[in-house]
Amino acid sequence: MIVELNQRSREIFRHIVDAYVETGEPVGSRTVARRLQDRLSPATVRNVMADLEDAGLLYSPHTSAGRLPTEAGLRFYVDGLLEVGTLSEEERREIQARCAASGRSMEAVLADASEVLSGLTHHAGIVVAPTVERPFRHIEFVPLSPGRALVVVVADNGLVENRVIDVPLGMSPSTLVEAGNYLTARLAGRSLDEALEVIRQEIEHQRLELDELARKVVEAGLAIWSKNGGQQESGVLIVRGQAHLLEDVTSLAQLERIRTLLEMLERKKSFLKLLELAQNATGVQIFIGAENELFGLTDCSMIVAPYHAGGEGRGRRVVGAIGVIGPTRMNYARIVPMVDYTARVVSRMLGAMESGTGTER
Repeated sequence: MIVELNQRSREIFRHIVDAYVETGEPVGSRTVARRLQDRLSPATVRNVMADLEDAGLLYSPHTSAGRLPTEAGLRFYVDGLLEVGTLSEEERREIQARCAASGRSMEAVLADASEVLSGLTHHAGIVVAPTVERPFRHIEFVPLSPGRALVVVVADNGLVENRVIDVPLGMSPSTLVEAGNYLTARLAGRSLDEALEVIRQEIEHQRLELDELARKVVEAGLAIWSKNGGQQESGVLIVRGQAHLLEDVTSLAQLERIRTLLEMLERKKSFLKLLELAQNATGVQIFIGAENELFGLTDCSMIVAPYHAGGEGRGRRVVGAIGVIGPTRMNYARIVPMVDYTARVVSRMLGAMESGTGTER
């Protein structure tokens, strides 16, 4: 959608959202015209606003009133036009001081981190406390919006943990459902780490079986294995001599097994990717209105970021999330860096606790 708007339309839309965030009121063409560096008449601005409304980015709450951004408009603004601000040194010092870990429990650090976020943003602070990597009883992937899903993990002790992940674009909802069903049926009773290892071993075993079957039919002159970029698993098996195959039941069965193995490998690679994403979810997540089923009818947004344990590199793991809930017209440019910085400070505090230093590194 971003590429469909010219620079003038983007600039006008950005000013509309900025004005809406400041006032919460419908924004008129005269207000926008006064904000623009390039002098445009209110009539020209009105024409652009009408185009933005046709694109689904704006709507009019009342006849002859100004415009407000739709949820799709706010998402467009956050993803493509948002100019993220920076924290002042005073805000950084306040967050660090309130999250200081020396001599305190992690629960106290998290409570203060949530409280300082609430105080600085004037919205409700939220915290998802650390979880232990326990065996899971049930796992489910719930699509939230294109490219995004919620992972619901039920541990063997009944505790429920939610994680938000960005899934590959084009991954269908049915694949998410199939992944949850497969992982729950086949791998319940294992931790996510153990489940990952099981799937990796199954993929490797099936690759070896596929290689052996492909070798046999190629040697028999019934097919050619066309490699793609040197990666056999992404190549194509070109079948030839179909008339002879009809007389060779064994070769037909081998080709059918190859086809089945290729399908299984693709599915399991998708499952593996989803598990890895669930385990390594990172970055600030922004949910606007109906993108989160909890807030679909309340005009609320949520900005959350994960915090980690285990230091940097491969051992780094997500153990919780922290953020704020507020109205859809919250000041995203100010709050996004605030949530991100608080999550990073909490991560460092947790790392200090694990190393026994009790101070920020």
